[in-house]
Formats: sequence, C-alpha cells, structure tokens
Amino acid sequence: MVVGHWRDSPLGAFTDVMLETSRGHRILLAPRADVAAFVEATYTFDEVRLEPVHAEVSTALWRISTPSLTLEATVGEPTLLGHMLRGLPRRLVTSPSWCRLVDPVARLVLRGVRTHGVARQGRREYYGATDVRAVRAICGSFDTVALGALRPVEPPCRFGFSSTPRRPSVTSVVTTVDVLDA
Repeated sequence: MVVGHWRDSPLGAFTDVMLETSRGHRILLAPRADVAAFVEATYTFDEVRLEPVHAEVSTALWRISTPSLTLEATVGEPTLLGHMLRGLPRRLVTSPSWCRLVDPVARLVLRGVRTHGVARQGRREYYGATDVRAVRAICGSFDTVALGALRPVEPPCRFGFSSTPRRPSVTSVVTTVDVLDA
C-alpha cells in the first residue's frame, strides 16, 4: 500500500491510496476524478475507485479512512537513511539532477526503489526523498478484511517503474513530473 499525502500539487492538497491485494489486484482510491486521472496517467491499476479519502497525519500517527479502507499507522523516529537525508540541503535532494545521480545507489541499497524513470503517458518522474521514518505498527481493514500484521513489502509493488522500500516506512518525497514530447 502506498498512501500519497499531497500537501501541494497542481490539483491542490489531496490524499490518495494505491494498494495491491495478495492476489496482485492493483487498486487506486482517489477522492476526485481529476486526481484519479492524474494518478492513473502515471501508474497502472486494475481498478479505480472514486471515494472520499480522509487523512489525519502527524509525525507519529497516520489515520486514513475511506469507505473501503481504514488504516492507522504508528510512525517511529527517522531511520539512518532519514537522518542522512535530513542532513543534506533540501534543494539538492529534490532536484532532478540529484535524483538521476543517486538512482543507481538507491537501486542497490533499497531493492526495487528508483529515484527517476519514465512512467506512463510520456511522463518522466523524479522522486527526491527528504526524510524516511519507520512504520512501527499498523492496523485497519480493506473491504472489511483485516490488513494483517506489519511485514516487509514482498513482493515489490507493481504500480509503476519504482516500488516502495522493503521496510514499511513513511518517506517524505518531492515528486517532479516532466511530460516528454511525443
């Protein structure tokens, strides 16, 4: 599951949820049609659900609720990588040039993670991480089925060119999207 909590975007602030079931069914939960269109233009889903997405987000606790999903995640202190990222200038780590430079390292250190790549519909994306915090506990349900115990993300998510870190985490990311010429 990937919760996108967008404080600032061309579409305003919103929260969306991308999740993949144990059977490999990829679902997008989006609060509005314009959000669904933007996210679906970049990532691949088997199903898109338009439903209200309510988010209460703090440093230590994330609560997400939709008609399909309830989620409560307890967030811990920054990881070692989080401390390292916090020590670097934000302007540097969020720049597309930096994302291209560190992509080979990210692929080795965080299997499946990419910091740049080409997404659907001619979009090049850059993920500039500024912080990483471990998720300590999780509870909730999707379509009335309990989410189960917190465990490593295995197999990797299959929404786009990059997966999530294997260790469940909250990663603060600045995403840059360039539309390539057709």
